[in-house]
Amino acid sequence: MGNPEQNYPSIHIAGTNGKGSVALIISSILHEAGYRVGRFISPHIHSYRERFTVNNQEIKEDILLDYLQKIEEYLAKMCQQGYDRVTEFELLTAIAFQYFKDSEVDMAVLETGMGGIYDSTNVVSPLLSIITGIEYDHQSYLGNSLKEIALNKAGIIKPGVPVVVGDMDEIALQVIQDKARCQGSSLFPASLFQVKHQSKPGIGAQTLNIKGPGLEIDRVYFSLLGDFQLKNLAIALTSLMVLKQQGYNIKNEHIINALSTLKHPGRMELISSNPPIILDVAHNPQAARELTYSLSNLFPNQRCIMVCGMLDDKDSMAILQELGGNCRASLITRPENERGLHWQRVAEQWRFLYPEKKVWVKEDIEEAVETGINLLGADEYLLLAGSFYILDRARRYLIRTRQ
Repeated sequence: MGNPEQNYPSIHIAGTNGKGSVALIISSILHEAGYRVGRFISPHIHSYRERFTVNNQEIKEDILLDYLQKIEEYLAKMCQQGYDRVTEFELLTAIAFQYFKDSEVDMAVLETGMGGIYDSTNVVSPLLSIITGIEYDHQSYLGNSLKEIALNKAGIIKPGVPVVVGDMDEIALQVIQDKARCQGSSLFPASLFQVKHQSKPGIGAQTLNIKGPGLEIDRVYFSLLGDFQLKNLAIALTSLMVLKQQGYNIKNEHIINALSTLKHPGRMELISSNPPIILDVAHNPQAARELTYSLSNLFPNQRCIMVCGMLDDKDSMAILQELGGNCRASLITRPENERGLHWQRVAEQWRFLYPEKKVWVKEDIEEAVETGINLLGADEYLLLAGSFYILDRARRYLIRTRQ
């Protein structure tokens, strides 16, 4: 295809959690500053179109189909030359690279699919690399220790390219620091920026005070919910500071305007206020822990009913330990994916962890959601979590019936 990814500057993001939020914040602020920005993310909730955006607008269906047809011609030639068929994610990455070239973007913000060193996005030579954080996830591919996982994700660090790092365990951070030093890459910790609540977070948004090198803004309206989003915002602001050092024109007003309009489906998303219904993927223990902490601040002294389902390769026991403490009861349902064949094990794990709490097993996701709503008592909220493959059907159903 002629290496389309070499036709524009890029920002490359790896990390266990927070990649999508950091990509959204950075791309939205750059767009507000007048730049044309492509963003490639994974996975999606409802449609593959969500993975390819320019200035936060999803690719049109006919354009995506056209790219699929064109790439099929390249794949046929590769097969004739004896190459193996590419993976789905490799194909999607190629589409993103070509789409951003054809769209003449000023910047592409690229999220790794999994890990770093072997990820198909890792052919870019970015202006900036970002590692949001490192926790246990995808161990069968990335390794069974934080050091092994960190080594994989550190693979996106390129010679002389600055690196922004979020909060992480000291063992993982040491791996990142060593790799950056070997590559001659400057390292910028997100702790350079202090992002704090100006007032108690509300159900609609958060009001923040921001302070860091060359930036001090009070009473910023931040439309994303969750205390964990403050960490993601600090990572994004540190990244923008590095871009400003490279000559990008980013002003306070661009930050203020962008932060007030952000929308990130499936990440502590309040999809209904009456009754309160929260959607969050929370498909690994760290994400579940961060979600629980944020919910306790948003809904103090309130309990929830949880609708939950997880894929077979997820650490469901650890995730339930994080999510279940504040739940009065749960409904376990089946993710719509072949990797969810053993979905009922989650109900057994719930019974083991919380023998005093009721659990219902509902294979149909919509039935589980409606049952959960009917079980809600006064001052309780509904939480849907555990998998993108739960949120897809559940979110469609709630939009259809509650909005």
